[in-house]
Amino acid sequence: MERVLGIGGYFLRAADPAAMSAWYRDCLGLDADEYGLWQQEAGPTVFAAFDSGTDYFGSPTQQTMLNFRVRDLDAMLAQLRTKGADVSGETQEMEGVGRFGWVTDPEGRRIELWQPA
Repeated sequence: MERVLGIGGYFLRAADPAAMSAWYRDCLGLDADEYGLWQQEAGPTVFAAFDSGTDYFGSPTQQTMLNFRVRDLDAMLAQLRTKGADVSGETQEMEGVGRFGWVTDPEGRRIELWQPA
């Protein structure tokens, strides 16, 4: 059986694609080239289905949630706050899994940040 090799891309609609790309670059450090190509570090990726009624993604209209691995969750959340990003006041820790925090992008998409254990 053929299998997928990994995440090949994540595509999102934006009212102003250039401004949205700049936010991801300036706030999260996502250094994509002019075509959106980003060389990410190797590491674990979670693929999980949630119940359709979950409030974990924030808005009920948000059907998926992007999760980024980070080296230092506290430093990333502080950086986002300094840049005026909409950062959740809560964090969560799952023993053996890691720590989680959340930020909402300028168009209202909730993004999870994960510092693996």
